[in-house]
Amino acid sequence: MILAAGMLAALCLSGCKLVKTEEAGKDAAANGPGGDQERIASLVSSTYDSKLVPMLREKAVDMPVLLAAIKANLDDAGKAYGVRVGGAGGGWNFAVKGTASVSDADLSSKAAVAHLDFDRDGKGDANLQLGPVVKGSAIRDTIAIYDFSTFRDQIEFAKLGRALNDKAVSGIVVPKDGLKGKTLTFLGAFSIRSAGEMPLVTPVSVEVAP
Repeated sequence: MILAAGMLAALCLSGCKLVKTEEAGKDAAANGPGGDQERIASLVSSTYDSKLVPMLREKAVDMPVLLAAIKANLDDAGKAYGVRVGGAGGGWNFAVKGTASVSDADLSSKAAVAHLDFDRDGKGDANLQLGPVVKGSAIRDTIAIYDFSTFRDQIEFAKLGRALNDKAVSGIVVPKDGLKGKTLTFLGAFSIRSAGEMPLVTPVSVEVAP
């Protein structure tokens, strides 16, 4: 019986083919001589200003309009204004724009945010990420110009998301006297899974009224 089991295992193994990671991903873009960092930097440089920002601007919905639509029905709002990544269980991604007063701002954290008050009731209706640490990948996922199949794996695709986030907030300058009470105009994107979530917007442009 032991001999028979050994022969069966050998036969099973002989019918299997072990595929190396490199072979499985051979159709994806190569690393390049400079590795992921160089490839991702080149991709961001060639697409961010020329494609991503203009397409965000074209698709952007006024935030108060979108907030009302989400409150009424998130899926309907998503079908009308957004794009879903990851199938039915994934979040809806929206391109947004707007002008709002800052009810408060957390500038002490590395993941700094401004609380945006659109209806001027003194409470935040959405949070605007100021960086330098930025959460999520809404900038990458809202505009369909980056095809996952052209990346080596999920890790490299995540690196693109982080590089886009870094680029998005790199030009934000917070006034020395802070942001509370000031008016911001922004263009950006956010991802949301439920209507009860507070939108966390990653901006590609922010203007602070003097």
